[in-house]
Amino acid sequence: MNHVIALDVGGTGMKAALVGPDGRLLHQARRATGRHRGPEAVVDDILGFAADLHAEGESLLGRGASAVGIAVPGIVDSALGVAVYAANLGWRDVPLRKLIGERLHGIPVAVGHDVRSGGLAEGRAGAGRGADRVLFVALGTGIAGAIGIGGRVEAGAHGNAGEIGHVVVRPGGAPCPCGQRGCLERYASASAVGEAWALACGDPRADAADCAEAVTRGDQRARKVWQEAVDALADGLVTGLTLLDPQRLIIGGGLAEAGETLFAPLREAVASRITFQVPPEIVPAALGDSAGCLGAGLLAWDLLATDAGVPRAAGPAHSPTPEVPAP
Repeated sequence: MNHVIALDVGGTGMKAALVGPDGRLLHQARRATGRHRGPEAVVDDILGFAADLHAEGESLLGRGASAVGIAVPGIVDSALGVAVYAANLGWRDVPLRKLIGERLHGIPVAVGHDVRSGGLAEGRAGAGRGADRVLFVALGTGIAGAIGIGGRVEAGAHGNAGEIGHVVVRPGGAPCPCGQRGCLERYASASAVGEAWALACGDPRADAADCAEAVTRGDQRARKVWQEAVDALADGLVTGLTLLDPQRLIIGGGLAEAGETLFAPLREAVASRITFQVPPEIVPAALGDSAGCLGAGLLAWDLLATDAGVPRAAGPAHSPTPEVPAP
């Protein structure tokens, strides 16, 4: 059966699948990233994982994969197929397209950004399905976004589109590793909420999930920390929707797991800030931690469609709608 390899590389683990032409997941696997062994070992593990997946396709499906899609964190040059920089993996200028292609005897390889790949999957097959313009925002250790337009994701002129976490929402505020002060992710990421709550409650082990739980119990300290994060997030999101005018605003990542504890005050905060803007639907992401892997599969199918002379990623007609794994 014709299929592609989809590979999502994270800071601690890698998720992978063999994806059929109809988007069906024919095989799934996970492995540790092994970043403690250094960037060269991580790259070796990626190449080995890709080779094993290719062999698995030959064994299970009678042929190797037709293409590979790989989603990685950090700065990515998708046009050149290079992982430019990732602080959490310690690598710089890794030519993944070239390395994987050589390891798998010339197979086409699409390289994408992890959050933009997740946004691609959410836009086509998840919470953004049916909307032509979406903004996907992932609230994790940091904050990143993906701009979805007509079934594709806009990477920008230099591959940096969607970095909403570095919109300054508190001028002169907390320093950010990017070099600015007052960036959104310093106030509204899961790590920022966890740090603020640990300080407020006096427990250095406390995290954002603990804060959300305390909010539901009515803890006033937690409510203060949470509302400050929601207010900062609303300020950043209103900047985004003013610039992009999306139909749907999709919120994912660890902080979104708080459900209506996050979404109810967030919708209220956004509504209180908009004036002439048309309010978008604000909805939780639907694909969970499978989004990056599913998006990587779509990148691979899009690459094959482009190589065949079909315009890239105008919607599901040009690449399959991925199957959503059961929770």
